[in-house]
Parts: sequence; C-alpha cells; structure tokens
Amino acid sequence: MAKSGKSKSVTTSTNNHKSVEPVHNWLERPSLPASNPLLQKVFWGIAGFGLLLLIVLSLGSGINADDKFQVDYSQKLVNYYASFGKDTTALNIPDGNMHLYGGFFETVTGFANKTLGYQPTQIGYHHVRHMSSAILGWVAILCSALLAALIAGQRAGIITLIILLLSPRFVGDSLMNPKDIPFAAGYIMALYNMVAALNRMPNPGKWNLAGIAVGLGIALGTRAGGLLSFGMLGMFAGLHFLAQNGGLKAFSNGHALKKYALVVIGTALAGYVFAMLFWPYALQAPFKNPFTALSKFADLEVKIRVLFQGNNMMSDKTPWHYPLTWIINTIPMASLLGMAGFVVMLQRLVKRYNPLWVGLVLFAAVFPVFYVVYKNSVIHDGWRHLTFAYPPIAICAGLFWNELAEFFTTKKPVQWAVYGVMGLLLADAGIFIATNPSMPYVYFNPLVGGTSGAFGKYETDYWGVSTRQGIEWLEEQGILRPDMPEVVVIATNMYYSTKQLCAKYGDKVKVKYLKWERRYDDAWDYGLYPTRFLDGSTLQKGHWPPNNAVHIVKAGGAPILAILKDSERNCALGIAAGKLGDWPTAIERFKAELAKVPDNEIAWVNLAQAYLNISQLEESKQAAEKALEIMPDDAQSNNLIGLYWLNKNDAGKAKAQFELSIKKEASNPGAWYYLALISRSQGDNQTALSNLMKCIQISPSFKPAYELSAQIYEAMGDGGNAQRFRAAMSQMK
Repeated sequence: MAKSGKSKSVTTSTNNHKSVEPVHNWLERPSLPASNPLLQKVFWGIAGFGLLLLIVLSLGSGINADDKFQVDYSQKLVNYYASFGKDTTALNIPDGNMHLYGGFFETVTGFANKTLGYQPTQIGYHHVRHMSSAILGWVAILCSALLAALIAGQRAGIITLIILLLSPRFVGDSLMNPKDIPFAAGYIMALYNMVAALNRMPNPGKWNLAGIAVGLGIALGTRAGGLLSFGMLGMFAGLHFLAQNGGLKAFSNGHALKKYALVVIGTALAGYVFAMLFWPYALQAPFKNPFTALSKFADLEVKIRVLFQGNNMMSDKTPWHYPLTWIINTIPMASLLGMAGFVVMLQRLVKRYNPLWVGLVLFAAVFPVFYVVYKNSVIHDGWRHLTFAYPPIAICAGLFWNELAEFFTTKKPVQWAVYGVMGLLLADAGIFIATNPSMPYVYFNPLVGGTSGAFGKYETDYWGVSTRQGIEWLEEQGILRPDMPEVVVIATNMYYSTKQLCAKYGDKVKVKYLKWERRYDDAWDYGLYPTRFLDGSTLQKGHWPPNNAVHIVKAGGAPILAILKDSERNCALGIAAGKLGDWPTAIERFKAELAKVPDNEIAWVNLAQAYLNISQLEESKQAAEKALEIMPDDAQSNNLIGLYWLNKNDAGKAKAQFELSIKKEASNPGAWYYLALISRSQGDNQTALSNLMKCIQISPSFKPAYELSAQIYEAMGDGGNAQRFRAAMSQMK
C-alpha cells in the first residue's frame, strides 16, 4: 500500500525489514500485521470513491472571493511563460502581493484553461481550477492515510482515510481553495515519502525519493512557508541517521553518512528547483527571493474585520487562542477526541510503533499551531492558514482509534463498539457534507452547537461561495435568463464571484460592488449578501436577514446568504436627496422605506441625520436609537446621539457618548473629532490636538480635523503649524 499498492508493501516498510542491520535497535518495534488483501481492496476502494466524490463536489462549488487575485496571477504567469519571460507583469503585483506566492497551482491550471480555451468569465474556467484543487485535496488525504498505514498498519490507514473524507472543513476547502490545499498536499506528500524512503535506507525507493522532491516543490511552489518542509526533512533524516547508526558514533560511518546526505541534499535540491520553475519572482534570485518573500509576509499580513466569539474585531487584535478555538470548534469530534486520545496514549504508541514517526506526525500537527500562537501571527478566516496541519492531526486521531481497536482485539464486541463510537462521532460531519455539498467548509461541530449555534459568533461563508447558489435561485425564478426584457442590477459585497457568474448574461446584468453598510449608496434590483463583515450583535439579535429578503441560502440550519429585493428604491433615493440637501424629500423617502422594511438600519440612521439637519433633535435621537437596536456598534448612529447631546449643550453626556462610540469602533474619525471640539470648548487644547491627530491618522482626508487643528495652533500663537495644516488641507482634492 505504501509504495505500489501490492500487499507486501506494508510489511516491507516496517523497521524489522531493513536491508542493513542497525547498530542498535532503538527504532525496532514488533512487526505490523501481514498485509490483508481484503483490507487492501477496502483501502483503495474508499480512496477511489473519495477522489470521485471530491471531483463531483468541486463542480458545484461557488467561486472563492480570493480568486480575484489568484486568477489575475494565473493569467500573468501564463503570459510570463508563454512569452519566455518577456512579459514581466508576474514579477511584481502590488494588488495582493501575489508575486510573493509560488505559482505552481496557478501556472498548471492557467495553462490547462488556456489549452481548453476557457476564460475567467466562463464557468468551465473555474471548474478546471476547482477540480484541480479537489485532486490535490485527495492527494493530501491519500498521503495521510498511507503514512498512517506505514506507521501502524492497514487498518490505521483506512481509519485515517475515513476521518479525512468526513472532515467538512478540509473537504470544503478542497473544492475551491487554491492556496491552502495545494500547500497541505505538498506538505504531507513530502512527509509520507520521507518516512517511506527512510524506512528503506540505505536503499530508498526511487518513487519515494521523487515523491519527497515533488512534495517539497509543491509546498514551496505554493507559498514561502514551504521552507518548513525542507527543515523537517533535514531534522528527521538526521534523527533517523543517528538512531540507526549508534547515536553520535554514526558520524564515523562514512558510508551511511554519505547515503543520508545524498538523500537529503538530492531531494531538497530537486524540490527547490521544482518550486523555482513555477515561481518567476523567486526565479530572479533563487537563493534570496524565497526568503525575502517569507520575511515580507510578516509585514504584509492583511488586517481585516473578523467575527470571533460574538465580537467584531480586527484580525491583528484577536486573542492568542483564536486559531485553537477555531480548530476545536470546526473539526469532527472523532478528530478532536482522537487527537486528545493520541496524546494520552502517546507512551503506548511510541512503544508499539516507530517512535520517530509517531513523533513526526505529532510535530507536524502541533508545531505549526504552536508557532502561530507563539509568534502572535495575524490569522483570519478561521484557521485556513493552518489547513496543512490538519492531515497530521487526522493521522494522530487515526492512530488513536486504531490502537483503541487493537487494544480490544480479543473482545470483538467491544472492538466493534469502538468502531461504532468513532462512526457516531463522525456522523454529523458526514451528514453535513451530504446536505451541504456546495459549501461544507462552513461546518461547526456539536461543541458550539453546529453551524446554527455558531451563527452570529463566528464567520461562516467568509469566501462568499454561496453567491453561486444565490444566482442559481435567481435563474430558477426566471429573474435571470437570456431573454430578459430589462437590465437587472445586482448589488453585492462579493463582486468578483458574482461578476464572473453573471458574465454569461452580458449587458443584461449589471453587478455593483456595495459594502453591506453602504448598500443603498446606489440603486439596485437585487442584493446578494452573505454574513461576512456583519456585526455579530446584529446577527445574534435576529435582525438579519432583513425584511426585504426574498430568499435565504442556509447551511446547517443557519442563514448564510440573503437575496434582497429593492423594488421601490426608497432608501437609495432618500440618500440621494440628502446629498442634494433636500431633507424633506429625504425624510419622506426614508419613512416610506421603513414602512416596508422596518429593520433597515441604514434608513434609520439616515433618517436621524436628516432630522438633525433640520434641528428636529428628538426625532433624530429616536431614529438613531432605532438604528442602534438593529446594529449596536454602528459608528454613525452612536455619533448622532453624541451630536444630539452637543446640541442640547450637555458636553458631559456628549463626551460619554463619543467615548462609547470609540470603544465600540476605535477607527471612528468623527468621534475623535467631536471629542476634540469638546476639549477645545473646555480650554484643553493639548487634548484637543491629540484627539485630532488620532482622527487624521484614521482618516487622512478628514478636512475639518485639519481646519480645527490650524485654528487651535493659531490661538496658541503657533503660526507655523497652523500654516502646515492648512497647506495639507489645500492639497486635498
């Protein structure tokens, strides 16, 4: 199984079948059970079914929001190689810094699509990408199962295979994740083949040596973090060399040392060259740029707003346990309890099996997570950046369940009960995949109450793949069709995927990018909005989906995407009237909107603004409070209540309100500005200037902050600084 699928391969891979007798037997353990032809067929039958399943599921997946960057990179890579390096646009891509990523996946799929004649506006283009991702996900699953079989026998391999195929997050990512899945595939492919090759030292199999090189190449050819795999190869090959050849005395064995050095250096060099061939930026300076890319990621970490444990926060402000909490809440219970059981049973496992390989899978599973926690790395979108650590976690779980079954070998009823418990712990995960085949990656386990229990506390469809289901619903209703009599305008915060999926309708469909909180800044017919970037409090209070939702896409009982309809466009027209200073018309429009959609927080907050502008203070406050009932953290609503108290000449309550507003949303320039106004009115110019600096840091184009700063400096007799702020303001458009 480990090498070619023949039944003898499992036994020949154990430590009792080495062609050279080791100096001492630190690695020797009892032989694994002889290969069972029936188990062999079961293993490859499940593996074959898994490959078919992943490919079929991938054809129904939506488009990953990150494909905006990935597809652009893919096309630039194709142009680079097709022009033999004359087209250099792939060498520096500021938008997304894609040149700092390896181009293995994007190059292969890019040329495949070019050969087939597909363009990004065609669904076939994305099918090619999704099927390729599914195949690499399957490679990761297969290599994990083969590694488990090498360590503890065929049954351990089958259990690991089942666990991974019933892991919704990993399966879901395999359908459409072009970064994390290829990286995971390369990572575990290198580890499996490393173990297989070292088990056969001093005569490693050629296919295993090739597998190490290709695995290393795919990992590094996906992202610079693949250098970790090279380090693990050197470390565990070194430990194996020492253990097999008498510890430190091993260095006196020149023949063995040469063999190990050739394996490590040869496969590492081949893997490195493989990666460079798919990475134009690195190819410019092969021994510098990969390390430059690795170092730059720390400076280029994207900081976005995330939802964690019911609170919205920036991704660089998440607590240390952010990735751990996500892992615990989103892997199947069989994996979670299996990993815990592995740790508890570690002493028994290292006695029964090769301790070096038991340690390897533990290190491969734990070290990446530990390192991210230790370095306080910026992580967002759950734990997708640590996807590559999950196959080793599944191996650890597989080894535990296998060993627990082995423990009851003489008590068949109990052994079957073990299998039954494992099955029950995988049941909800399997059901979730079956009932949510287009986006199983939004799965949460029973510890958090499933996906419905996680709703409003954690991100669900952070990649917006559900927009495909939304568009398919519009097509089923006949709203989108080739012979549409009029143009349909769709608003969404998932522009790229929606635009590509609607491209087949040409000018008959117009897609507009509008953030959720700015969705009525323009007019539209239908809106496609997942829960991404919504306030957790809004979701938890049941104010989403809003009243004008005509269809809701659900997963695990939780609303994932809302399709909104705006037939009268009252809110958009009200905002437009407000921009013209026509406040009576704006108020009329907002009232008409709220009569039909009473939970439209944008209408409430703009109504509050309109009332404030015509000095109807009490009505303004009431409208702002209505908006806060729906969205408690809304900066503008909180600021409007602060302005209410300012207009009431109650500086104390106004200050408290603006401070509360900042506490809820620190990047709130208006609140800092009004706090500066209050401080200035109280004669505290230094505090006023400090608050204005914070306002300008958040919003460098906030002109009133510059003007107020200039006025304060003039009052303080500092004409130089006053002139500097006015000059900066005059340069703004």
